[in-house]
Amino acid sequence: MKSTKSYLQFIQELKKNISQSRYQAARLANKEQLVLYIRVGEMLNQKIKSEKWGNNVLEQVASDLQNQVPGLRGFSYRNLRNMRQFYLAYENSVIWQSLTAKLQNVENQSNENTPLATAQLDYFFGISFTHHISILNKCLESEKRLFYIRKASMEFWSVSVLEHHIDNQLFEKQGKLSNNFIKSLSEELKPKAVEIFHDEYLMDYMNLSESDDERDVENKIVANIRDFILRMGKGFSFIGNQFRVELAGDEFFIDLLFFNRHLKCLVAFELKKGKFKPEYAGQLNFYLNVLDDKIKLPDENNSIGIVLCKEKNNTVVEYSVKSIESGMGVATFKTSKVVPNEMKDILPDTNELSKLY
Repeated sequence: MKSTKSYLQFIQELKKNISQSRYQAARLANKEQLVLYIRVGEMLNQKIKSEKWGNNVLEQVASDLQNQVPGLRGFSYRNLRNMRQFYLAYENSVIWQSLTAKLQNVENQSNENTPLATAQLDYFFGISFTHHISILNKCLESEKRLFYIRKASMEFWSVSVLEHHIDNQLFEKQGKLSNNFIKSLSEELKPKAVEIFHDEYLMDYMNLSESDDERDVENKIVANIRDFILRMGKGFSFIGNQFRVELAGDEFFIDLLFFNRHLKCLVAFELKKGKFKPEYAGQLNFYLNVLDDKIKLPDENNSIGIVLCKEKNNTVVEYSVKSIESGMGVATFKTSKVVPNEMKDILPDTNELSKLY
């Protein structure tokens, strides 16, 4: 491509925009960096469309920027492509409208942002560019993208934890946990509990085998407690495993005990390697009653319990927990993202999938 006057002028405009924000971007002030990147993406897209440049112009832009601003980092061909993708993903969205309005308000020294717009932008600016690109690459629907932006920002997810939740389809599984929360929890706690607890937990960070029993699963969770907590949801603090409670001289041991700051209650997990059985609900209910009478503090809410098992029948779960007054749910766990053998002949292989993009 020839370096026309229009192109050289465009390079100078990019250089000016980068230089103006370089101090903040070099300090990795996340908001400044995201504003800069989305503006660069907008400029690139407008020029590519108006000048009818081919997409390969991004390689030349990246090279010329390096020549104009020696030592410049973060503006490789790949990142410029990501910046354009970043802009295109949100150019017609509420996020972009809110962002544009906020920038105009700042320039006009006005403060006319709505609370909704401000909240959305706070979440948007609360995660890194790498988070955003991971979300864009893995989520096509805008509702799903906004869900993961909000969750990653509120719960301070790393990129690896974010990708874990996307791969585990957290968005699709929200609110699907088999539970009795409607009957057992207060109106204030119901929506929080539904959001916090998942229907399925992916524990692919643990090396579990078919021969492992419940105690093996428990020990490996404790050995990987940081990963387990990060993937559980927000506000969990680990109290202990095989937590001992005593009743009339008899000892009982709860597999895993946590406290959740948002629910302000103790949370007991009972681990089962096989399929859910109705008697598991009775056992957990007994533990929750003892916790509420013997362990919980006066200003805490009643304890909640989760049976974490390998398989479940939701109808059996429903009949097992619906008459229990303690808050309770039944979730499953899986230890691998590997496609089952019986599905391999049905799904296309990775080479075929790659041709779709």
